[in-house]
Formats: sequence, C-alpha cells, structure tokens
Amino acid sequence: MKSVLITGASSGIGLQLASDYLENGYRVLACGRDVAKLKAVLSHPNVSHHAFDTTRVEQVDHALGQLGAPDLVILNAGNCEYVDDAQQLDAALFERVMTTNVMGTVNCLSVLLPRMQAGSHVAIVSSSVTWLPLTRAEAYGASKAALDYLARTLAIDLQDAGIDVSLIRPGFVDTPLTRLNDFPMPGKISVTDASSRIRRGLARRQRIIDFPFLFILVLRIFSWLPVSWWQSIAVSMRRNSL
Repeated sequence: MKSVLITGASSGIGLQLASDYLENGYRVLACGRDVAKLKAVLSHPNVSHHAFDTTRVEQVDHALGQLGAPDLVILNAGNCEYVDDAQQLDAALFERVMTTNVMGTVNCLSVLLPRMQAGSHVAIVSSSVTWLPLTRAEAYGASKAALDYLARTLAIDLQDAGIDVSLIRPGFVDTPLTRLNDFPMPGKISVTDASSRIRRGLARRQRIIDFPFLFILVLRIFSWLPVSWWQSIAVSMRRNSL
C-alpha cells in the first residue's frame, strides 16, 4: 500500500486530497494542528492522525521523526493575510505569513527529506499569485514566491537522489480560507475539482501543476506585458475596487 503524507489535512484542499487518496487505496498520514478535528473529518482504518504546528520545529520533529518514509509528501498547510495599508506595513503580519507558509514547509522538509528514498515524490503547494504582483498581496505573494523558488531548486538538487519535486500553483479554490476574501475570485473551482487536477498531475509526475487553465492563461498573458503596463492596469483595478 502506497502512503501519502498531507499537511493542512483538516480542511480545504488538504482534506479533499486526503479523502480522495483514501478512496484510491493509499495509507494517509493526515497532519494538522488539531488532532480532534482531524479525527472528526477523517475517520478511516487507513488514516493516521498527526497533530503539530508546522512553525514549531520541535513539534515537527517529534511528530514526523519516527514515521517511516512516505511515498508521497504534499506540503499544503498555509495561511493568507492581506496588507490593507502599504504605507503602514505590519511586520508582525509579514512574520506570521512567512513563518507559516515558508518556514512551516521547510521545517517539514528538514525532517522528511533525509529519510525519503529514490522514487519518492514531494509536492509543495504554492499559488497562482506568483504570476503577477497583485494589490494587498505583499506578504502572501512574497511567501508563495519563496515556495516557487524552493520547489524549483529542490527539483534540481534532489534529482540525483531520485526524488521528484512538484510545484502546485492553484487559482481560486472554494475553501474556508478563500471564503474570507472580500473581492471577486474569477475562475473559482471546487475542492473536488482541485483535488482531481492535483492528483492527476502528481500521478504524471508533472514538475508544475497550474490550474484552472483559462485563469492561468490570462495571468500568463498579462505576465508577458512590460512591467509598466501591468502596473498601470493593476493600479487602475485597485482604484476601481476602493
């Protein structure tokens, strides 16, 4: 039986992935901060529950240090906070977002990678926000851009060890986190759809998994524009939203 370790498995994309991999016959190592919540939403003979805070390296080491090496690791846990006033940057907000999204991922990798064997697979969940600089996304976008670079460099440095690395960059997905957004979310898809696309991409060992197609295509086209053009468009969009 193949095994998959998923962080952020108590809700959203992580929960859907865990449920779908269980249906596909995997042994699931479900990770989250609240063991009671994990057990409530994921009750199955082939799931084990591991409660820890990814930002606390000692908790990560205690929870994951004794586990066997999983075949697939999906590092999905993350957070999003927006900057409301760029002239009054909140350092504490930046620290929270960067610590959760970047160091939380690194803490898990530092424990898991030394035990992973040739043929295993690591997936890091980033975001489509990294295609373009977007209003209010200074902290969130910077954290996800760091994950992009991390995944791309790991893909190079782990190739000789036979460990594949995939970068997952979803658009808007209907989750408890995105439901807090106070702006339109074009191309939003369900967690069921997101899980299907992610699992299909991982099964093919895709290096980069971007979705949904039309939304990503629009972002890609805008990213080809001169920087000054996109900045003018983004400023206009921001003003119209105020």
